[in-house]
Amino acid sequence: MHHRKYRFILGILVAPLALYLVFVVSPNIQAVYYSLTDWSGYSQTQNFVGLENYVRLVNDSLFWTALRNNGVLLLVLPITTISLGLLFAFLLHLGGRRRGAVAQGLRGSRLYSAVYFFPYLLSVAIIAVLWQQSYNPQGGIVPRTMSALGIDPPTDGLLGTPSTALWACIGVAVWHAVGFYVVLFSAGLASIPRDIFEAAALDGVNRLTMFFRIALPLLWDNVQVAFVYLGIIALDFFAIINIMTPHPEAVGNSTEVIAHYLFTRAFSGDANPQYGYASAIGVMLFFLTLTLAAVMFRASRREKVEY
Repeated sequence: MHHRKYRFILGILVAPLALYLVFVVSPNIQAVYYSLTDWSGYSQTQNFVGLENYVRLVNDSLFWTALRNNGVLLLVLPITTISLGLLFAFLLHLGGRRRGAVAQGLRGSRLYSAVYFFPYLLSVAIIAVLWQQSYNPQGGIVPRTMSALGIDPPTDGLLGTPSTALWACIGVAVWHAVGFYVVLFSAGLASIPRDIFEAAALDGVNRLTMFFRIALPLLWDNVQVAFVYLGIIALDFFAIINIMTPHPEAVGNSTEVIAHYLFTRAFSGDANPQYGYASAIGVMLFFLTLTLAAVMFRASRREKVEY
């Protein structure tokens, strides 16, 4: 009987495991192999060059520029998105008037949650195109709003100025993602027994202390996962950059990121495509992502709070 059960389980797992090996593991192995060659991506020959592509990568100043920009994204994007998500979720859950011992949620909190979540339903490509038009220095809503507030917008627009281009893209990414985390953290707060907040309120705990001492520790598992997920997005960040600033060199490479640099090396359409070198960049990005996930899980590990 037990053998039949194991055979059934094995039969169920064979197909998805085979698909995973073919479409996930195999391409990664091929990428490692191509990174050790000088393959252009189109030629019939693939000459083995060993670690030559990696040596070139270490000495590539543009790669380090892209890595620095990814580092800025890695610091700003997760912290800003998660902070806003926690703030809005807490306000929706406990930001209303007091009724009895503890404050209630804001009136219409479900509507607010839906409004916050709506941008996340749109694809990144649509979001990038919409904001690209909004940033347009010739009549875009953002420069017009800045002018109405007495702020002189850059002549070349926010996306055309090296000092503001990356920050404009980060703002779009935060606007797009924050709604998802509002809903995520709201669900987490709703799962916390109301008695905990009522007991704290009866002891005279204010809302700020309630947030840092009660809500945040009980939501820490959600926050940890959010940090890892947003960190991976920050290391990728290809779609928004490729649509909003397709030519980072026009703004002094201030928006160049590793994923976009990989794309331009492999599919630039010039007379000298460098697929082997692009594969080396991809392998480096892969290991950077794994390292980031491991470090974030390790750094954010803490004793679980039970309730």
